[in-house]
Amino acid sequence: MAESRSNRAAVQATNDDASASYFSRWAAFRKLLAQFLESGISSNETAQPNKQILSLGAGFDTTYFQLLDEGKAPFLYVELDFKEVTSKKAAVIENSSQLRDKILGANSSISVEEGQVLSDHYKLLPVDLRDIPKLRDVVSFAGMDPSLPTFIIAECVLIYLDPDSSRAIVNWASKTFSTAVFFLYEQIHPDDAFGHQMIINLESRGCALLSIDASPTLLAKERLFLENGWQ
Repeated sequence: MAESRSNRAAVQATNDDASASYFSRWAAFRKLLAQFLESGISSNETAQPNKQILSLGAGFDTTYFQLLDEGKAPFLYVELDFKEVTSKKAAVIENSSQLRDKILGANSSISVEEGQVLSDHYKLLPVDLRDIPKLRDVVSFAGMDPSLPTFIIAECVLIYLDPDSSRAIVNWASKTFSTAVFFLYEQIHPDDAFGHQMIINLESRGCALLSIDASPTLLAKERLFLENGWQ
């Protein structure tokens, strides 16, 4: 009985740690995003200057719809992911009036088959991020303006790509957008006890961290950006 209670306590502690980690990630992300969206607005201005957000490997994230509800949505919000992901997300949006009604208008369309959602201020598009020429074309098709302030999101995305692809994306972004912030959230320290277990758990699910050894520390990740055009 004592062992059972101990196991339950261990599970609860693990769940609490995971919840704290998720909240910390969300809080840090939303704080930086708010700073970006609010920058450049003087106290006597009512209109927000045009800004855009590019989410790489967006998955099923709902940040755009949250910002819309809060009255903080940027001029343009573009989400990119593999077609199998964007098709499922397009279906979710199409089948949810709560989401669909927020984006549909005269210039809006949803295609589950193509994995696309197109509207004036929100775009969901399929692309393999490793294909830089195609990435360049998709971002252009989305109507992103390289001269506008841009917030680029990559949450647990680059770490799953091979190091050359990760570097190429970071380099492409620095050359494409004249004023940008790159929000990177991903794993570090694969050699400590926690990191070792993390690697085992992810690999058992077929989710190898292909770039973890190329940038295993915060310093290494900073170097990745500094060497590819970022300040």
